[in-house]
Amino acid sequence: MQLSVVVPCYNEEESVPLLVERLVQAIEPWAQDAEIILADDGSSDGTWAAIEAAHAKYPVVRGIRLSANRGHQVALTAGLEAARGARIFMLDADLQDPPEILPDMMMMMDRGYDVVYGRRAERQGETLFKKASAYLFYRFLNTLSDVDIPKDTGDFRLVSRRALDAVLAMPERARFIRGMFAWAGFKQIGLEYVRDARVAGETKYPFRAMLRFATDALTGFSTKPLKMATRLAFLSLYVTFLMAVYVFLSLVLYNTAPGWASMLLAISFFSGIQLLTLGIMGEYIGRLYMESKQRPMYFLSEETGEGTAAEPVQIEPAPLRKEAS
Repeated sequence: MQLSVVVPCYNEEESVPLLVERLVQAIEPWAQDAEIILADDGSSDGTWAAIEAAHAKYPVVRGIRLSANRGHQVALTAGLEAARGARIFMLDADLQDPPEILPDMMMMMDRGYDVVYGRRAERQGETLFKKASAYLFYRFLNTLSDVDIPKDTGDFRLVSRRALDAVLAMPERARFIRGMFAWAGFKQIGLEYVRDARVAGETKYPFRAMLRFATDALTGFSTKPLKMATRLAFLSLYVTFLMAVYVFLSLVLYNTAPGWASMLLAISFFSGIQLLTLGIMGEYIGRLYMESKQRPMYFLSEETGEGTAAEPVQIEPAPLRKEAS
């Protein structure tokens, strides 16, 4: 198998038919040795029926269905683990990332690159808030992260088998796949493109989901927030020392120290720092707690061409399978 195309889908009933048509055209030069994997992330609409219809029309299409909604990154992981190709092409089902630039990515990989990622030169059909938050997110992430993650990129990329195997060997459950590929290394290059507006449906990343995604990215690739909490603790001690000197001098000079307003301000300041520090520590402790359970990331309930599975298929990351054996 030369090429695998992996697409996570969640409530993309309207997008799947057009997505498949464009993908089939994009992979035509490799059609005899390629596959398209659509990973249904427990959709609540007719997405799975659309995937089955696509499979019936184009045998090159494979569908896998998660037993429940586990999130975009886990659904993408499920598709990547099912991929058999020497090269793996990833994109979202909303067609904001054009599959037609696959030949250009293949040409760049022919030159020896292991990862060819799409870099968004322009973002069409997105709100000003979405553009501004995405711009700030990547720059803030790189400021705190221990890994240099390419700016203005997503999971839209073509990767080699050895790069994918390296990422799949990482056992963490809170996935930030674009960061994992950056951490894995290998020879990488960006390809600029214009990101189109969504062809149908609505975004699956509301503000709360974006915030959770950003938190996973920060806690997964940086310990600087913990170090920042330590610095804030020292800052609070320094401010406390200055306030103690001020109160002492006020008493020596027989002046009255400020009243309840200054006390309330000081209490609020230190309480805020304490709560922020506890919140940062809580994020890391919560991540450790979830990782320590060693639960599988997902189960598969159905696959195209096989009907409903009698028992859910359990898939775990490669290192966990080795340890279990």
